[in-house]
Amino acid sequence: MTLHIDISEENLAGILAKAFRNRSFLAGFVITALVAAVALISFFWTPFDVTRLIIADKTQGPSLTHWFGTDHFGRDILSMIMVGARNSIAVALVAVGIGMGVGVPLGAFAAARGGIVDEAVMRLNDLVFAFPALLSAIMITAIFGPGALNAIIAIGIFNIPVFARVARAGALAIWPREFILAARAAGKGRTLITLEHVLPNIVTLLLVQGTIQFALGILAEAGLSYVGLGTQPPMPSWGRMLFDAQTRMVAAPWMALFPGMAIAVTVLGLNLLGDGIADILDPRSRRQR
Repeated sequence: MTLHIDISEENLAGILAKAFRNRSFLAGFVITALVAAVALISFFWTPFDVTRLIIADKTQGPSLTHWFGTDHFGRDILSMIMVGARNSIAVALVAVGIGMGVGVPLGAFAAARGGIVDEAVMRLNDLVFAFPALLSAIMITAIFGPGALNAIIAIGIFNIPVFARVARAGALAIWPREFILAARAAGKGRTLITLEHVLPNIVTLLLVQGTIQFALGILAEAGLSYVGLGTQPPMPSWGRMLFDAQTRMVAAPWMALFPGMAIAVTVLGLNLLGDGIADILDPRSRRQR
């Protein structure tokens, strides 16, 4: 017996039916898809050039010409939010990829080997946890200078122990199962069992954790850009836009309002999406409401 996710046509239809009935998943999917679409469109078109400074148009309020107003350099805020979306998504996506690509194998390996190997991996995770993304970014910046790449590295390093812990915990729950014992009796090694039986059974955990870390990655990128360690000018960043707006909250509140809303809505959408995925793919994780 195995807990592998059934991807047959009948089961896929059932999953899709659950997805369309799940309000959390639908809301999260729509919000996330809209943000992704805005980021994709920004590669080809924005209402205004985000690198062009028009001092005569500085701090103009929302209007038919500038829907979200302009900043203190006369740049269109809507255009900056569109470009900032792709920068935030790119940083968070690559950082999550780093964390998952390194952390999942580490956690699965620790669970498979046990003993001193498991203990060593977990203590290494504790050491990495002692250096949050901001502190890691400061150390990396001190050596290589600020920039989006260093933000990706810092956030990615912080994500590694997160995914390692999730993968290890999920794998440890799978190893005592009967079908694992049957696989071992059939002569399969620990590596093959991990690849064929353990990892497919923790996919749901990893997907949900991935959406959570994606949202946290966007927040981390905004925070690093806010303190000047993330995406550097002239490329727009939601965090940098908030930094520029902090001294103009009374004169030009739209400079902070719209970037802040972009961050909040994106994070909300990803959290709703993760909650929906958990409910759809793993009914045992459904919370009592």
